[in-house]
Amino acid sequence: LKKTMKSITESQMKVWMMETFYEDPRYILFIHMVINDGLMLTTTVLLFVLSYTLFRINVSLCSFLLLTAVFTTRNTPINLAGMAIERYIAVCKPLRYSQICTVRRTYMVIGWIWFVTVTPDIIDLFVTLALEPLSFFYESVFCVRESLFKIQILTHKKLAFDIIYFFLVFLVLVSTYLKVLFAARAVSTDVSAQKARNTILLHGLQLAMCMLSYITPIIQVLVRFVNPGYSLKVQFPTYLIVYILPRFLSPIIYGIRDQKFRKYLKMYLLIGRCRRAAKKVQPERAERDETG
Repeated sequence: LKKTMKSITESQMKVWMMETFYEDPRYILFIHMVINDGLMLTTTVLLFVLSYTLFRINVSLCSFLLLTAVFTTRNTPINLAGMAIERYIAVCKPLRYSQICTVRRTYMVIGWIWFVTVTPDIIDLFVTLALEPLSFFYESVFCVRESLFKIQILTHKKLAFDIIYFFLVFLVLVSTYLKVLFAARAVSTDVSAQKARNTILLHGLQLAMCMLSYITPIIQVLVRFVNPGYSLKVQFPTYLIVYILPRFLSPIIYGIRDQKFRKYLKMYLLIGRCRRAAKKVQPERAERDETG
């Protein structure tokens, strides 16, 4: 009976999770961002450790790690823009929400996000493959972008892309925030509109912190110019502030503040406590049976 009840409880949890998180565009985008950030942190930490311990690594390995880090880093701001648009539609166009924000369209948006972030650097990689000799990819270099893409025009292209890219994302966040803000003021009793406004504001804060990654090279150049001895010491705290800290905001925005997440988290914790209690009770009963 206990095993049957346990299997029923687990199957119910899976069904609820499927209906809540895998069929809601809001949570699909959030899960994508969590997976993307996890991959980004894993790649950047590995790249950081290899750069500190080995200093010079193979160009092919460096290309793979560096491009993966760039792709996943760029994904986050566009994902934030998509989540802000989803909140705007939910608040300002609730009657059309189910028609606009479908699961299929959400996955199409995720595919579009990857296409936009991957394409520019893949083009740079093909240009490098065409211009550099094959022996270059067997060499060992200090793994930074300048060591891989040496052509000056690629640097200018990247700068232009980053400026346009962040300007558009910033424009989307500001416009959606203002529209949701006006909707919340028009209906002062609408709690969902106020929560959506606060959520988009937190998205803006997270975007601002993500943009720090593009200011980091300038900071490092200034530090090298003022005091070259501190250049290596500054890299690690800069990495923590620029790359690690913004990723802690995601669980706060959609974890602690979200009622559904809190609900299922409590259910999981309750089931976990019940399982631990059952495991403790079983040995005690066995000892009683033996002594009896």
